[in-house]
Amino acid sequence: MAWGQSARAASYPFRLGVASGEPDASSVVLWTRLAPSPLNADGQGGMSNTDVTVEWQVSKTSTFAALVASGSVAARYADAHSVHVVAGGLAADTDYFYRFRAQGHISPVGRTRTAPAPGTAGRDLVMAFASCAHYESGYFTAYRRMAEDDPGLVVHLGDYIYEDPATSGAVRLHVGAETVSLADYRVRHALYKTDPDLQAAHAAAAWLVVPDDHEVENNYAGMVRNDSSPVLTAAQWTARRTAAYRAYYENMPLRPSAAPTGNAIPLYRRVRWGSLATFHLLDTRQFRDDQACGDGWKVCADADLPARTLTGAAQESWLLDGLAQRTATWDLLAQQVFFARQLDGAGAANMDAWDGYRASRARIEQGWRDRAVRNPVVLTGDVHRAWANELKADYADPSSATIGTELVCTSISSDGNGSGDTAVPYASNNPHLKFYADRRGYVRTTITPTQLRADFRAVSGVTEHGAPVSTLRSFVIADGRPGLTQV
Repeated sequence: MAWGQSARAASYPFRLGVASGEPDASSVVLWTRLAPSPLNADGQGGMSNTDVTVEWQVSKTSTFAALVASGSVAARYADAHSVHVVAGGLAADTDYFYRFRAQGHISPVGRTRTAPAPGTAGRDLVMAFASCAHYESGYFTAYRRMAEDDPGLVVHLGDYIYEDPATSGAVRLHVGAETVSLADYRVRHALYKTDPDLQAAHAAAAWLVVPDDHEVENNYAGMVRNDSSPVLTAAQWTARRTAAYRAYYENMPLRPSAAPTGNAIPLYRRVRWGSLATFHLLDTRQFRDDQACGDGWKVCADADLPARTLTGAAQESWLLDGLAQRTATWDLLAQQVFFARQLDGAGAANMDAWDGYRASRARIEQGWRDRAVRNPVVLTGDVHRAWANELKADYADPSSATIGTELVCTSISSDGNGSGDTAVPYASNNPHLKFYADRRGYVRTTITPTQLRADFRAVSGVTEHGAPVSTLRSFVIADGRPGLTQV
């Protein structure tokens, strides 16, 4: 069915854009959320309390002259009028366009791509990954530049939103107080989704998403709070976490199988990109032990306790079982916090990262060695700086074998413009850390059967909109040879 044009009247319901995600060889998730007044305090985006029918179309062309899939779905009031359509029956390793129609209006057009068929490598994959987009810290120009790089896939590693209240003097302001209720989280997601640069990045490619801490609360660990603002009872904290996970699902292009149940959400999962790559998407918040010796940088013997875990036993077993399958050239561990050992001048380490859970890290590293994983690459966010790291069999011995590689994206905007520093901090304590940069941006990877190339992309600033982007440094990881070669 041909759809006519619709005017962007005041009642236009697609002000939060469109998105796609979770591609496999024959399907992809299509997302939108109806919200003509996105920032209404009740979190319902200006919609009535009735369900609304939303039509959707998929085509190989942006004109939608011929459809390959179409249908309709109910946008439910109970779900803040969000929809998660699993568009199936698609061809493998193929580009598609999609759009929605509701209440007489047509959405923007998004582009997406299916994964290669099992056992086939398909086309080379340009995959960009990013994290940490603080609305108040600056503009999301890096998202726009990422979209302009024409990626086939985007991986977002968390801190998609921030929970803190509006701050006087910020580049631009959050709406409302610190997020606690379901309405709060829905409005905060809507605020971020109204950003045109973020909408462009979602419309450009399919996304794989995992949250970190700020989607709920700063530095939380499992059911343990580590932020005293606002003061909440145990029951109120559980309700807050429940609300945060529900709003996260409502606003992300996740499969219905990821819908939360109460105060938990099933997010660790594997996404296969044919025989080229397997993405192991980890959740390092819901199942972790509390930070050893308290939060922050510490010299802490308790961080070495054998029972400590960042992933929980079930997720760790799931990860090692998946790594043992060795179905692809590249095994990419998409996760949130700094993986390699990192010490400051006093020998202290970050208790919120894997350094606070050293036995957990050692089990996973030894696990991929025991399973002869060919190309383990860890993808990391969280720290608002770009890093390229070699993972060592023994971090205390710089001459020990390199057993994997870690690529760390900087933030989209968090921490503002950055200093521009490129000297590795405390380099003498960290000879396996090969690159560092304090600018905002993302990492663009090009994945082929013979190599993974990583381009560390940065914008010149975020306090003014529209900054240009440049590549600060590029590295290659060769198939079967862990470690970094500078291009």
